[in-house]
Amino acid sequence: MGIKIHGSPFSGATLRVVAAANEKELDFEFVHVDMSVGAHKQQPFVALNPFGQVPAFEDDDLQLFESRAITKYIAYTYGSNGTALVCEDMKQKATQAVWMEVEAHQFDPPASKLMWELVFKGMFGMEIDTAIVEENEAKLAKVLDVYEAHLGQSKYMCCDTFSLADLHHLPQLHFLMGTQVKKIFDERPHVSAWCTDILARPAWVKTVALQNQA
Repeated sequence: MGIKIHGSPFSGATLRVVAAANEKELDFEFVHVDMSVGAHKQQPFVALNPFGQVPAFEDDDLQLFESRAITKYIAYTYGSNGTALVCEDMKQKATQAVWMEVEAHQFDPPASKLMWELVFKGMFGMEIDTAIVEENEAKLAKVLDVYEAHLGQSKYMCCDTFSLADLHHLPQLHFLMGTQVKKIFDERPHVSAWCTDILARPAWVKTVALQNQA
């Protein structure tokens, strides 16, 4: 049966999982879930993710959902493949865990709201709420101030090598770099260099190429 990733190439969470699989140089089948017709809310998909959200993941008889949990599974289960994605010693692993939590709880909330307003609303012909944009730009800027100080001491989020702590940011960065929000990344030189570096990774370029096939 092998590995299957069920999702949409326009879903940031799906791209996060595909990026991890590509970094690990895994062979997998990408199963497109047509969200435009509500396939993610219907069988057979909800048998894989009862919350009706992409992605879902299968590795033989194992079924998983929640993108960050899936990337951890990929990183640890296929540890000898491709990019390590996890730090080596326990102190580094602890630091990595911290920045993975920061991404999920500090960076992602304002970034996701900005993605919805500035990217996805346009796809659906909806009107942008400028108040929400301004509020979340300010919130994201404060997070990036912390990142700027941190990345001034380390090329990546932890252990000076690319890891899950960096990879988890890629979908939001990908979508936001095509919007007005790009300026708040560009204004911070260490953040800007980090973004340029990780967005150019071959595994990520391969990942976003899925959008051209949709």
